Amino acid sequence: MSELSRDTIDTLLKGITDRYLEKDLVSANTIKAVEIKASTVFVRVELGYPAGTYREELAEEIKTTLEANSAIETAEIVVEQRVSAHSVQKSLKRIEGIKNIIAVASGKGGVGKSTTSANLALALIADGATVGILDADIYGPSQPRMLGMKGNPESKDGKTLEPMENHGLKAMSIGFLVEEDTPMIWRGPMVTQALEQLLNDTNWGELDYLIVDLPPGTGDTQLTLSQKIPVSGAVIVTTPQDIALLDARKGLKMFEKVEVPVLGVVENMSIHICSECGHAEHIFGEGGGKRMADEHDVDYLGALPLDISIREQADSGNPSVVSDPNGKIADLYKDISRSMTSRLAEKAKDYSTKFPNIVIQST
Repeated sequence: MSELSRDTIDTLLKGITDRYLEKDLVSANTIKAVEIKASTVFVRVELGYPAGTYREELAEEIKTTLEANSAIETAEIVVEQRVSAHSVQKSLKRIEGIKNIIAVASGKGGVGKSTTSANLALALIADGATVGILDADIYGPSQPRMLGMKGNPESKDGKTLEPMENHGLKAMSIGFLVEEDTPMIWRGPMVTQALEQLLNDTNWGELDYLIVDLPPGTGDTQLTLSQKIPVSGAVIVTTPQDIALLDARKGLKMFEKVEVPVLGVVENMSIHICSECGHAEHIFGEGGGKRMADEHDVDYLGALPLDISIREQADSGNPSVVSDPNGKIADLYKDISRSMTSRLAEKAKDYSTKFPNIVIQST
């Protein structure tokens, strides 16, 4: 039996690709420890994103690959996940306690952005992350109903608000503070002030991710987000329809101009499969989201079907990821959330808290 070396192990690990990072484990810098004792090998892998059940799947693939080598009798594999804080706009500082803020945007309304935001947030929780969601749509807040949350948030000190919570998800929305059928007849400055207060005056606690469900368009709220809210990345939701893609491109370019990295594009309502006969039809067109991602050199995070259950479950306050956690649609949302956060994991990390503040005093 030949003697094992670290080079041999690394060569074997280079043959295994992380499905979401789309890199081999060595190039992705996910191998944190390798120990060799006779014919036993111990490998510790650390993923920078919430991977959920994929951790067990990856561990089994590594074990099988290593033990296929005749020199290795036993491979002991540990796959961990650790979410880091990532860089935000240069002029801003990260909010204490919130590692990453991810904005979910669309150029136009009606593309399912809020439903997507809620399900992605819940998918992250299912995969082991601590998550909050900020409903930034002041005129048309929908997260309270989608998440099955009713009532008003508490204020323990009379100055700040405690987030509402359901399904393990912390949430804040103007919808918690006004009656559901009350219209918000506000001008832009009031809207932007409300958004800042909802973010800054909420006791979020420690979060790996705060998902911000933006209203459609590129107006006051989006400008406030880009100038005053420290965002680590953005996701664009669109349908394959040409008119939706036209507006989605504007949203994508807006984030590029304000130096917020676009983590990728999600194509919603991609295909409809008839519940009666099984016929598949591309009602809103085909492949538009993928083409848009390719044209702008951003990642295509995945596609979601036009499915009545997604609408019914969101309307009931139990989105697909919690209504049918082991179903096909929940798996699609988990795939997209892992792709989204794995892209973020590759971005520059925020080390600002690692360094002491330097104060210059005249003596």
